[in-house]
Amino acid sequence: MKRMHWSLGLAAIALLGASSALAQTKDTLILGVTLEPSPGLDPTAGAAAAIDEIVYANVFEGLTRIDETGAVQPQLATDWAVSEDGLEYVFNLKTGVSFHDGTAFDADDVVFSLDRARAEDSTNAQKQLFEAIASVDAVDPATVKITLSRPEGSLLFNLGWGDAVVVAPESAETNGTNPIGTGPFKFEQWVPGDRVELARFDDRVSLEKVVFRFIPDPSAQVAALQAGDIDAIPNIAQAPEAFQQFQADPNYVAVAGSTEGETILTINNARPPFDDVRVRRAIAHAIDRQAIVDLAMFGFGTPIGTHFAPHHPAYVDLTGNLPHDPEAARALLAEAGHGNGLELTIKLPPPTYARRGGEIIAAQLAEVGIEAELIPVEWAQWLEQVFRGDDFDLTIVSHTEPLDIGIYGRDGYYFNYSSDAFNAVMAELGTTADLQQRNELFGQAQRIIADDAVNGYLFQLAKLGVWRKGLEGLWANSPIQATDVTQARWVE
Repeated sequence: MKRMHWSLGLAAIALLGASSALAQTKDTLILGVTLEPSPGLDPTAGAAAAIDEIVYANVFEGLTRIDETGAVQPQLATDWAVSEDGLEYVFNLKTGVSFHDGTAFDADDVVFSLDRARAEDSTNAQKQLFEAIASVDAVDPATVKITLSRPEGSLLFNLGWGDAVVVAPESAETNGTNPIGTGPFKFEQWVPGDRVELARFDDRVSLEKVVFRFIPDPSAQVAALQAGDIDAIPNIAQAPEAFQQFQADPNYVAVAGSTEGETILTINNARPPFDDVRVRRAIAHAIDRQAIVDLAMFGFGTPIGTHFAPHHPAYVDLTGNLPHDPEAARALLAEAGHGNGLELTIKLPPPTYARRGGEIIAAQLAEVGIEAELIPVEWAQWLEQVFRGDDFDLTIVSHTEPLDIGIYGRDGYYFNYSSDAFNAVMAELGTTADLQQRNELFGQAQRIIADDAVNGYLFQLAKLGVWRKGLEGLWANSPIQATDVTQARWVE
Protein backbone atom coordinates (compact mmCIF):
# COMPACT_ATOMS: atom_id res chain seq x y z
CA MET A 1 0.00 0.00 0.00
CA LYS A 2 3.03 2.20 0.08
CA ARG A 3 2.37 4.01 -3.14
CA MET A 4 -1.35 4.54 -2.99
CA HIS A 5 -2.22 8.20 -2.68
CA TRP A 6 -3.63 8.64 0.81
CA SER A 7 -5.42 11.60 2.35
CA LEU A 8 -7.02 11.72 5.76
CA GLY A 9 -9.52 14.38 4.71
CA LEU A 10 -9.76 15.73 8.24
CA ALA A 11 -11.08 19.11 9.27
CA ALA A 12 -8.72 22.07 9.22
CA ILE A 13 -6.30 22.07 12.12
CA ALA A 14 -4.53 24.88 13.87
CA LEU A 15 -0.89 25.31 12.90
CA LEU A 16 1.58 25.00 15.74
CA GLY A 17 4.93 26.67 16.05
CA ALA A 18 5.80 28.01 12.59
CA SER A 19 5.73 31.76 12.17
CA SER A 20 5.56 33.83 9.03
CA ALA A 21 9.01 35.19 9.75
CA LEU A 22 10.53 31.71 9.96
CA ALA A 23 8.78 30.59 6.79
CA GLN A 24 10.35 33.44 4.87
CA THR A 25 13.96 33.11 6.04
CA LYS A 26 16.32 32.21 3.22
CA ASP A 27 18.13 29.34 4.91
CA THR A 28 14.95 27.50 5.93
CA LEU A 29 12.21 25.78 3.95
CA ILE A 30 8.85 24.86 5.48
CA LEU A 31 6.68 22.49 3.50
CA GLY A 32 3.03 21.66 4.11
CA VAL A 33 2.35 17.94 3.64
CA THR A 34 -0.86 15.99 4.05
CA LEU A 35 0.19 12.90 5.93
CA GLU A 36 2.36 12.19 8.94
CA PRO A 37 4.64 9.16 8.41
CA SER A 38 3.57 5.99 10.19
CA PRO A 39 4.69 4.00 12.03
CA GLY A 40 8.14 5.58 11.75
CA LEU A 41 10.73 7.12 9.43
CA ASP A 42 12.47 3.96 8.23
CA PRO A 43 11.57 3.41 4.54
CA THR A 44 12.94 -0.15 4.69
CA ALA A 45 10.53 -1.18 7.45
CA GLY A 46 7.33 0.79 6.86
CA ALA A 47 4.71 0.75 4.11
CA ALA A 48 3.48 4.35 4.21
CA ALA A 49 4.29 6.58 1.26
CA ALA A 50 4.60 9.50 3.69
CA ILE A 51 7.91 8.03 4.92
CA ASP A 52 9.61 8.24 1.52
CA GLU A 53 8.14 11.69 0.96
CA ILE A 54 10.31 12.98 3.79
CA VAL A 55 13.46 10.87 3.87
CA TYR A 56 14.06 9.66 0.28
CA ALA A 57 17.25 11.25 -1.10
CA ASN A 58 17.16 13.78 1.73
CA VAL A 59 18.16 11.51 4.65
CA PHE A 60 18.67 8.07 3.11
CA GLU A 61 20.47 7.04 -0.07
CA GLY A 62 20.76 3.84 -2.06
CA LEU A 63 23.20 2.44 -4.60
CA THR A 64 21.07 4.11 -7.26
CA ARG A 65 18.33 6.69 -7.19
CA ILE A 66 15.37 7.69 -9.36
CA ASP A 67 15.54 11.26 -10.63
CA GLU A 68 12.72 13.67 -11.51
CA THR A 69 12.41 12.22 -15.01
CA GLY A 70 12.11 8.64 -13.71
CA ALA A 71 15.60 7.73 -14.92
CA VAL A 72 18.07 5.70 -12.86
CA GLN A 73 21.10 7.65 -11.63
CA PRO A 74 24.13 6.59 -9.55
CA GLN A 75 24.04 7.55 -5.89
CA LEU A 76 26.19 5.65 -3.39
CA ALA A 77 27.47 3.67 -6.36
CA THR A 78 29.55 5.70 -8.79
CA ASP A 79 29.15 3.19 -11.62
CA TRP A 80 28.62 -0.51 -12.29
CA ALA A 81 29.34 -3.32 -14.72
CA VAL A 82 27.00 -6.14 -15.75
CA SER A 83 28.11 -9.59 -16.89
CA GLU A 84 27.11 -10.81 -20.35
CA ASP A 85 24.61 -13.26 -18.93
CA GLY A 86 23.04 -10.55 -16.76
CA LEU A 87 23.60 -12.47 -13.54
CA GLU A 88 26.41 -10.42 -11.96
CA TYR A 89 26.42 -6.71 -11.15
CA VAL A 90 29.61 -5.17 -9.78
CA PHE A 91 29.17 -1.75 -8.17
CA ASN A 92 31.97 0.70 -7.45
CA LEU A 93 31.13 2.73 -4.35
CA LYS A 94 31.75 6.30 -3.30
CA THR A 95 34.57 6.64 -0.79
CA GLY A 96 34.87 9.07 2.10
CA VAL A 97 31.14 8.83 2.85
CA SER A 98 29.85 8.61 6.40
CA PHE A 99 26.51 8.14 8.11
CA HIS A 100 25.10 11.00 10.16
CA ASP A 101 26.39 9.46 13.39
CA GLY A 102 29.96 9.40 12.04
CA THR A 103 29.98 5.71 11.12
CA ALA A 104 31.91 5.13 7.91
CA PHE A 105 30.06 3.81 4.88
CA ASP A 106 31.53 0.89 2.96
CA ALA A 107 30.63 -2.31 1.11
CA ASP A 108 29.70 -4.14 4.31
CA ASP A 109 26.81 -1.71 4.83
CA VAL A 110 25.45 -2.53 1.38
CA VAL A 111 25.69 -6.26 2.10
CA PHE A 112 23.95 -5.79 5.44
CA SER A 113 21.17 -3.63 3.98
CA LEU A 114 20.28 -5.89 1.06
CA ASP A 115 20.55 -9.09 3.10
CA ARG A 116 18.31 -7.53 5.74
CA ALA A 117 15.76 -6.38 3.15
CA ARG A 118 15.45 -9.82 1.53
CA ALA A 119 15.69 -11.93 4.68
CA GLU A 120 12.92 -14.39 5.47
CA ASP A 121 11.88 -12.37 8.53
CA SER A 122 12.24 -9.01 6.80
CA THR A 123 9.56 -6.39 7.41
CA ASN A 124 10.40 -4.63 4.14
CA ALA A 125 7.18 -3.69 2.37
CA GLN A 126 8.62 -4.46 -1.07
CA LYS A 127 10.50 -7.72 -0.60
CA GLN A 128 9.65 -8.71 -4.17
CA LEU A 129 12.18 -6.13 -5.37
CA PHE A 130 14.95 -8.41 -4.13
CA GLU A 131 13.58 -11.81 -5.16
CA ALA A 132 16.12 -12.31 -7.96
CA ILE A 133 19.12 -11.66 -5.70
CA ALA A 134 21.03 -14.85 -4.84
CA SER A 135 23.88 -13.23 -2.92
CA VAL A 136 25.49 -9.90 -2.07
CA ASP A 137 29.25 -9.85 -1.45
CA ALA A 138 31.80 -7.24 -0.46
CA VAL A 139 34.68 -7.64 -2.91
CA ASP A 140 36.58 -4.94 -1.02
CA PRO A 141 35.49 -1.88 1.01
CA ALA A 142 34.65 0.06 -2.15
CA THR A 143 33.23 -2.74 -4.33
CA VAL A 144 30.07 -4.83 -4.08
CA LYS A 145 29.00 -7.76 -6.23
CA ILE A 146 25.36 -8.75 -6.54
CA THR A 147 24.73 -12.20 -7.99
CA LEU A 148 21.28 -13.02 -9.35
CA SER A 149 19.50 -16.35 -9.55
CA ARG A 150 17.94 -15.19 -12.83
CA PRO A 151 18.29 -12.10 -15.00
CA GLU A 152 16.37 -9.14 -13.59
CA GLY A 153 16.03 -6.33 -16.10
CA SER A 154 14.73 -3.86 -13.53
CA LEU A 155 17.41 -4.43 -10.86
CA LEU A 156 18.99 -0.97 -11.15
CA PHE A 157 15.56 0.65 -10.94
CA ASN A 158 14.58 -1.55 -8.00
CA LEU A 159 17.73 -0.54 -6.12
CA GLY A 160 16.63 3.09 -6.48
CA TRP A 161 13.49 2.61 -4.40
CA GLY A 162 13.24 3.90 -0.85
CA ASP A 163 12.86 0.31 0.27
CA ALA A 164 16.41 -0.38 -0.96
CA VAL A 165 18.31 2.45 0.75
CA VAL A 166 21.51 1.63 2.58
CA VAL A 167 21.43 1.62 6.37
CA ALA A 168 24.11 0.90 8.94
CA PRO A 169 23.93 -2.13 11.26
CA GLU A 170 24.76 0.17 14.18
CA SER A 171 21.58 2.23 13.73
CA ALA A 172 19.19 0.11 11.64
CA GLU A 173 16.95 -0.93 14.52
CA THR A 174 16.27 2.64 15.64
CA ASN A 175 15.83 4.28 12.23
CA GLY A 176 12.09 4.44 12.78
CA THR A 177 12.44 7.09 15.47
CA ASN A 178 15.96 8.36 14.81
CA PRO A 179 16.76 7.87 11.11
CA ILE A 180 20.47 7.86 10.31
CA GLY A 181 21.49 7.77 6.67
CA THR A 182 24.15 9.17 4.37
CA GLY A 183 22.02 11.89 2.75
CA PRO A 184 22.82 15.61 2.70
CA PHE A 185 20.25 16.29 5.44
CA LYS A 186 20.20 14.71 8.88
CA PHE A 187 17.22 14.12 11.10
CA GLU A 188 16.82 16.73 13.84
CA GLN A 189 13.46 16.12 15.51
CA TRP A 190 9.94 14.75 15.09
CA VAL A 191 7.13 16.51 16.93
CA PRO A 192 4.21 14.07 16.70
CA GLY A 193 1.14 15.56 15.11
CA ASP A 194 3.04 18.65 14.02
CA ARG A 195 6.30 18.33 12.07
CA VAL A 196 9.59 16.64 11.19
CA GLU A 197 12.71 18.80 11.04
CA LEU A 198 15.86 18.11 9.03
CA ALA A 199 19.16 19.96 9.26
CA ARG A 200 21.98 20.32 6.74
CA PHE A 201 24.59 17.57 7.08
CA ASP A 202 27.07 18.60 4.41
CA ASP A 203 27.65 21.16 1.68
CA ARG A 204 25.77 19.30 -1.03
CA VAL A 205 22.72 21.39 -0.12
CA SER A 206 22.21 25.11 0.35
CA LEU A 207 19.41 25.08 2.95
CA GLU A 208 20.28 24.95 6.64
CA LYS A 209 16.92 23.56 7.71
CA VAL A 210 13.87 21.87 6.21
CA VAL A 211 10.58 21.43 8.05
CA PHE A 212 7.81 19.07 6.94
CA ARG A 213 4.64 20.31 8.63
CA PHE A 214 1.65 17.97 8.78
CA ILE A 215 -1.54 19.67 7.60
CA PRO A 216 -4.17 17.05 6.72
CA ASP A 217 -6.82 19.37 5.38
CA PRO A 218 -6.25 20.98 1.93
CA SER A 219 -8.02 24.20 2.89
CA ALA A 220 -5.74 24.54 5.92
CA GLN A 221 -2.72 24.02 3.66
CA VAL A 222 -3.91 26.84 1.41
CA ALA A 223 -4.53 29.14 4.37
CA ALA A 224 -1.08 28.37 5.82
CA LEU A 225 0.66 29.20 2.55
CA GLN A 226 -1.28 32.41 2.11
CA ALA A 227 -0.54 33.43 5.72
CA GLY A 228 3.19 32.81 5.28
CA ASP A 229 3.29 29.96 7.79
CA ILE A 230 4.68 27.60 5.17
CA ASP A 231 6.67 28.18 1.99
CA ALA A 232 5.40 25.43 -0.26
CA ILE A 233 2.85 22.67 -0.80
CA PRO A 234 4.59 19.97 -2.85
CA ASN A 235 1.25 18.56 -4.02
CA ILE A 236 -2.12 20.21 -3.59
CA ALA A 237 -3.94 17.82 -5.93
CA GLN A 238 -6.66 17.33 -3.30
CA ALA A 239 -7.68 20.97 -3.85
CA PRO A 240 -7.31 21.61 -7.59
CA GLU A 241 -9.62 24.61 -7.40
CA ALA A 242 -7.12 26.32 -5.07
CA PHE A 243 -4.30 25.54 -7.50
CA GLN A 244 -6.07 27.63 -10.12
CA GLN A 245 -6.11 30.57 -7.73
CA PHE A 246 -2.38 30.31 -7.13
CA GLN A 247 -1.75 30.14 -10.88
CA ALA A 248 -3.22 33.63 -11.17
CA ASP A 249 -1.20 35.07 -8.25
CA PRO A 250 2.25 36.48 -9.18
CA ASN A 251 3.51 35.92 -5.63
CA TYR A 252 3.50 32.15 -6.14
CA VAL A 253 4.79 29.57 -8.58
CA ALA A 254 2.18 26.94 -9.48
CA VAL A 255 3.48 23.97 -11.47
CA ALA A 256 1.28 21.21 -12.89
CA GLY A 257 3.34 18.06 -13.32
CA SER A 258 2.71 14.33 -13.44
CA THR A 259 2.85 11.46 -10.98
CA GLU A 260 2.92 7.67 -11.13
CA GLY A 261 -0.65 7.72 -9.84
CA GLU A 262 -2.88 5.64 -12.07
CA THR A 263 -6.35 6.49 -10.82
CA ILE A 264 -8.63 3.54 -11.45
CA LEU A 265 -12.15 2.31 -10.87
CA THR A 266 -11.07 -0.98 -9.34
CA ILE A 267 -13.29 -3.97 -10.11
CA ASN A 268 -13.50 -7.11 -7.99
CA ASN A 269 -12.90 -9.55 -10.85
CA ALA A 270 -13.71 -12.62 -8.73
CA ARG A 271 -17.21 -11.49 -7.75
CA PRO A 272 -20.14 -12.17 -10.10
CA PRO A 273 -21.16 -10.55 -12.38
CA PHE A 274 -17.76 -8.84 -12.68
CA ASP A 275 -16.09 -12.16 -13.48
CA ASP A 276 -17.71 -11.74 -16.92
CA VAL A 277 -15.48 -9.64 -19.17
CA ARG A 278 -18.57 -8.31 -20.97
CA VAL A 279 -19.76 -6.66 -17.77
CA ARG A 280 -16.33 -5.14 -17.14
CA ARG A 281 -16.17 -3.86 -20.71
CA ALA A 282 -19.65 -2.39 -20.32
CA ILE A 283 -18.48 -0.48 -17.27
CA ALA A 284 -15.48 0.80 -19.25
CA HIS A 285 -17.72 1.96 -22.10
CA ALA A 286 -19.97 3.78 -19.61
CA ILE A 287 -17.10 5.89 -18.30
CA ASP A 288 -16.32 9.31 -19.77
CA ARG A 289 -12.75 9.83 -18.56
CA GLN A 290 -12.36 13.42 -19.69
CA ALA A 291 -15.57 14.44 -17.96
CA ILE A 292 -14.23 12.95 -14.72
CA VAL A 293 -10.98 14.89 -15.09
CA ASP A 294 -12.82 18.11 -15.91
CA LEU A 295 -15.50 17.90 -13.22
CA ALA A 296 -13.65 16.18 -10.35
CA MET A 297 -10.13 17.53 -10.89
CA PHE A 298 -10.77 20.89 -12.60
CA GLY A 299 -9.08 19.62 -15.74
CA PHE A 300 -5.86 18.47 -14.04
CA GLY A 301 -5.05 14.89 -14.99
CA THR A 302 -4.41 12.83 -18.13
CA PRO A 303 -7.00 10.25 -19.27
CA ILE A 304 -5.57 6.72 -19.44
CA GLY A 305 -6.76 3.48 -20.99
CA THR A 306 -4.49 1.10 -19.11
CA HIS A 307 -2.39 0.91 -15.96
CA PHE A 308 0.70 2.84 -17.06
CA ALA A 309 2.01 6.38 -16.76
CA PRO A 310 1.66 8.47 -19.95
CA HIS A 311 5.03 10.13 -19.42
CA HIS A 312 6.88 6.80 -19.60
CA PRO A 313 8.44 5.96 -23.01
CA ALA A 314 6.79 2.52 -22.96
CA TYR A 315 3.28 3.95 -22.57
CA VAL A 316 0.69 2.89 -25.13
CA ASP A 317 -2.33 5.18 -25.54
CA LEU A 318 -5.27 2.79 -25.21
CA THR A 319 -7.94 5.35 -24.35
CA GLY A 320 -9.60 4.47 -27.67
CA ASN A 321 -9.69 0.75 -26.84
CA LEU A 322 -12.94 0.90 -24.85
CA PRO A 323 -14.08 4.50 -25.41
CA HIS A 324 -17.06 6.21 -23.85
CA ASP A 325 -19.98 4.57 -25.67
CA PRO A 326 -23.20 4.18 -23.66
CA GLU A 327 -24.91 2.28 -26.48
CA ALA A 328 -22.10 -0.30 -26.58
CA ALA A 329 -22.27 -0.56 -22.78
CA ARG A 330 -26.01 -1.31 -22.82
CA ALA A 331 -25.55 -3.90 -25.57
CA LEU A 332 -22.82 -5.72 -23.64
CA LEU A 333 -24.92 -5.75 -20.47
CA ALA A 334 -27.85 -7.25 -22.39
CA GLU A 335 -25.56 -9.86 -23.96
CA ALA A 336 -24.32 -10.79 -20.48
CA GLY A 337 -27.89 -11.23 -19.23
CA HIS A 338 -28.34 -7.87 -17.52
CA GLY A 339 -30.61 -6.14 -19.98
CA ASN A 340 -32.84 -4.98 -17.14
CA GLY A 341 -29.99 -3.27 -15.40
CA LEU A 342 -27.52 -4.00 -12.67
CA GLU A 343 -27.04 -2.89 -9.07
CA LEU A 344 -23.64 -2.52 -7.44
CA THR A 345 -21.75 -0.61 -4.76
CA ILE A 346 -18.73 1.67 -4.99
CA LYS A 347 -16.68 2.11 -1.83
CA LEU A 348 -15.02 5.52 -1.78
CA PRO A 349 -11.94 6.31 0.33
CA PRO A 350 -11.38 9.91 1.47
CA PRO A 351 -9.37 11.56 -1.37
CA THR A 352 -11.05 14.18 -3.51
CA TYR A 353 -10.53 12.19 -6.69
CA ALA A 354 -12.48 9.29 -5.15
CA ARG A 355 -15.35 11.16 -3.50
CA ARG A 356 -15.93 13.61 -6.34
CA GLY A 357 -15.12 11.06 -9.02
CA GLY A 358 -17.50 8.54 -7.50
CA GLU A 359 -20.47 10.86 -7.87
CA ILE A 360 -19.66 11.49 -11.52
CA ILE A 361 -19.11 7.81 -12.29
CA ALA A 362 -22.38 6.86 -10.58
CA ALA A 363 -24.21 9.27 -12.87
CA GLN A 364 -22.45 7.87 -15.93
CA LEU A 365 -23.26 4.29 -14.94
CA ALA A 366 -26.90 5.21 -14.39
CA GLU A 367 -27.11 6.26 -18.05
CA VAL A 368 -26.51 2.65 -19.12
CA GLY A 369 -28.77 1.04 -16.52
CA ILE A 370 -26.29 0.41 -13.72
CA GLU A 371 -27.42 1.68 -10.33
CA ALA A 372 -24.41 2.39 -8.10
CA GLU A 373 -24.69 2.90 -4.36
CA LEU A 374 -21.87 5.13 -3.10
CA ILE A 375 -20.39 4.08 0.25
CA PRO A 376 -17.85 6.53 1.75
CA VAL A 377 -15.24 4.79 3.92
CA GLU A 378 -12.23 5.95 5.87
CA TRP A 379 -8.81 4.51 5.07
CA ALA A 380 -8.85 2.02 7.93
CA GLN A 381 -12.17 0.65 6.67
CA TRP A 382 -10.89 0.62 3.09
CA LEU A 383 -7.85 -1.42 4.08
CA GLU A 384 -9.91 -3.89 6.07
CA GLN A 385 -12.89 -4.26 3.76
CA VAL A 386 -11.44 -3.67 0.28
CA PHE A 387 -7.71 -4.26 0.19
CA ARG A 388 -7.54 -7.14 2.66
CA GLY A 389 -11.11 -8.38 2.82
CA ASP A 390 -12.21 -8.46 -0.87
CA ASP A 391 -15.56 -7.12 0.38
CA PHE A 392 -16.40 -4.76 -2.48
CA ASP A 393 -17.82 -4.50 -5.99
CA LEU A 394 -16.01 -1.38 -7.16
CA THR A 395 -13.75 1.20 -5.55
CA ILE A 396 -11.67 4.19 -6.68
CA VAL A 397 -8.02 4.62 -5.79
CA SER A 398 -4.76 6.00 -7.18
CA HIS A 399 -1.88 3.54 -7.41
CA THR A 400 1.22 5.72 -7.20
CA GLU A 401 3.84 2.99 -7.09
CA PRO A 402 6.33 3.44 -9.98
CA LEU A 403 6.11 0.92 -12.82
CA ASP A 404 3.61 -1.14 -10.86
CA ILE A 405 1.86 -2.94 -13.71
CA GLY A 406 3.30 -6.13 -12.21
CA ILE A 407 0.60 -6.08 -9.53
CA TYR A 408 -1.74 -7.60 -12.11
CA GLY A 409 0.28 -10.79 -11.83
CA ARG A 410 0.18 -11.05 -8.04
CA ASP A 411 -1.78 -13.97 -6.62
CA GLY A 412 -4.55 -12.82 -4.31
CA TYR A 413 -4.12 -9.14 -5.09
CA TYR A 414 -7.27 -7.28 -4.19
CA PHE A 415 -8.84 -6.96 -7.64
CA ASN A 416 -8.48 -10.76 -8.08
CA TYR A 417 -7.28 -10.92 -11.68
CA SER A 418 -5.47 -13.88 -13.20
CA SER A 419 -4.09 -14.23 -16.73
CA ASP A 420 -1.59 -16.77 -18.02
CA ALA A 421 -0.87 -14.52 -20.99
CA PHE A 422 -0.09 -11.56 -18.75
CA ASN A 423 2.07 -13.65 -16.43
CA ALA A 424 4.06 -14.96 -19.39
CA VAL A 425 4.82 -11.42 -20.55
CA MET A 426 5.90 -10.39 -17.06
CA ALA A 427 8.13 -13.46 -16.75
CA GLU A 428 9.85 -12.55 -20.00
CA LEU A 429 10.16 -8.94 -18.86
CA GLY A 430 11.94 -10.11 -15.72
CA THR A 431 14.69 -11.72 -17.77
CA THR A 432 15.06 -8.91 -20.31
CA ALA A 433 17.55 -6.08 -19.82
CA ASP A 434 17.46 -4.47 -23.28
CA LEU A 435 15.52 -1.20 -22.96
CA GLN A 436 13.73 -1.40 -26.32
CA GLN A 437 12.68 -4.99 -25.73
CA ARG A 438 11.47 -4.13 -22.23
CA ASN A 439 9.36 -1.28 -23.60
CA GLU A 440 7.80 -3.64 -26.16
CA LEU A 441 6.94 -6.12 -23.41
CA PHE A 442 5.47 -3.36 -21.25
CA GLY A 443 3.30 -2.49 -24.24
CA GLN A 444 2.07 -6.08 -24.53
CA ALA A 445 1.20 -6.14 -20.83
CA GLN A 446 -0.73 -2.89 -21.14
CA ARG A 447 -2.78 -4.23 -24.03
CA ILE A 448 -3.68 -7.45 -22.22
CA ILE A 449 -5.15 -5.77 -19.15
CA ALA A 450 -6.87 -3.12 -21.29
CA ASP A 451 -8.53 -5.79 -23.46
CA ASP A 452 -9.55 -7.73 -20.36
CA ALA A 453 -11.00 -4.52 -18.87
CA VAL A 454 -9.57 -5.62 -15.54
CA ASN A 455 -10.36 -2.22 -14.08
CA GLY A 456 -11.89 1.02 -15.27
CA TYR A 457 -8.86 3.13 -16.17
CA LEU A 458 -9.62 6.78 -15.43
CA PHE A 459 -6.70 9.21 -15.38
CA GLN A 460 -3.13 9.82 -14.31
CA LEU A 461 -3.10 11.86 -11.13
CA ALA A 462 -1.48 15.26 -11.55
CA LYS A 463 1.15 16.71 -9.23
CA LEU A 464 0.07 20.25 -8.42
CA GLY A 465 2.94 21.99 -6.68
CA VAL A 466 2.68 25.51 -5.27
CA TRP A 467 5.45 27.50 -3.64
CA ARG A 468 6.43 31.02 -2.81
CA LYS A 469 8.10 33.07 -5.51
CA GLY A 470 11.87 32.97 -5.14
CA LEU A 471 12.06 29.29 -4.26
CA GLU A 472 13.66 27.01 -6.83
CA GLY A 473 14.71 23.38 -7.10
CA LEU A 474 11.53 21.49 -6.14
CA TRP A 475 10.37 18.69 -8.42
CA ALA A 476 7.63 19.39 -10.94
CA ASN A 477 6.92 15.66 -11.41
CA SER A 478 6.78 12.68 -9.07
CA PRO A 479 8.12 9.55 -10.75
CA ILE A 480 8.65 8.17 -7.26
CA GLN A 481 7.05 9.07 -3.93
CA ALA A 482 9.52 11.67 -2.75
CA THR A 483 9.77 15.32 -1.84
CA ASP A 484 13.39 15.77 -2.83
CA VAL A 485 14.67 19.06 -1.36
CA THR A 486 18.36 18.45 -2.08
CA GLN A 487 18.34 21.06 -4.87
CA ALA A 488 15.95 23.51 -3.20
CA ARG A 489 17.23 27.05 -2.72
CA TRP A 490 16.07 30.60 -2.33
CA VAL A 491 17.11 32.97 -5.11
CA GLU A 492 15.54 36.16 -3.77
